[in-house]
Amino acid sequence: MSAVRLGLLAVSVLALGGCRNTFVYYPTRAGESELVDAAAQLGLVPWTDGDGGRIGWRRPDREAAAHRIVLFHGNAGHSLHREAILTGLESVIDPASSARQFTSRVWDVHLFEYPGFGSRPGRPSEETIVPAAVAAVDVLLAEDPDRPVYLAGESLGTGVASQVAAARPQGVPGIMLITPFTNVVDVGAATFPRFLVRGVLTDRYDSESALERYDGRVGVLVAGRDEVVPAELGLRLYEGYAGPGRLWVQEEAGHNTLDYSTGSPWLQEMTGFLVGR
Repeated sequence: MSAVRLGLLAVSVLALGGCRNTFVYYPTRAGESELVDAAAQLGLVPWTDGDGGRIGWRRPDREAAAHRIVLFHGNAGHSLHREAILTGLESVIDPASSARQFTSRVWDVHLFEYPGFGSRPGRPSEETIVPAAVAAVDVLLAEDPDRPVYLAGESLGTGVASQVAAARPQGVPGIMLITPFTNVVDVGAATFPRFLVRGVLTDRYDSESALERYDGRVGVLVAGRDEVVPAELGLRLYEGYAGPGRLWVQEEAGHNTLDYSTGSPWLQEMTGFLVGR
């Protein structure tokens, strides 16, 4: 390669590096009152820490489900756009319930909001999102130390969930990874030259390395026709995990066309695997 072409590539990497977050995060911002109204339509209320700081959204206090789960969403929109996943998780019934209590809910779902998304202040990055996510799990563990916290991640959220699980392995017995990847560089390298991706991106979300520090149950869902996260990355993550894991593949699904419908068999099966039924 000529010195001129090398110079042009170097300039391109530096220029792209100045706007690197635009290649990873696509947040939707909205006003607080607008989001509170939208949440109320879903039956949700703000989820806050002890100082009133925004974490995300949750159901109002009611009879507790068997288990708690925190959902970390993908890299676009905001957490309230995940109504389909919320509804799907809440539709799962406890297979250990008696016939009289057959509709017992398994999951109390908490929607985590990333800094810089929705109305949450801050700028999205691995350095801001992961510590905030760990702190959110700590809030739940402090509220009820006897009830463990499960995690669910979608796309980018699988990288967050993996990092949180590695940071709090004793409090997180299982994680649900939906369209996961090995690391963000591998995702980018499916489209662009790897050296360019590595030069531009500082956020890695290295799930492979994180899961080496975790030994809980890991359920993986892969979309066979995923046009965003190559299916082979999710398969590689699953195959490389040394702990108890189980794989589901929706062969005809794309990244955004997975089945979260009420009674979806994979949701029921993965839940049973995670909670040890």
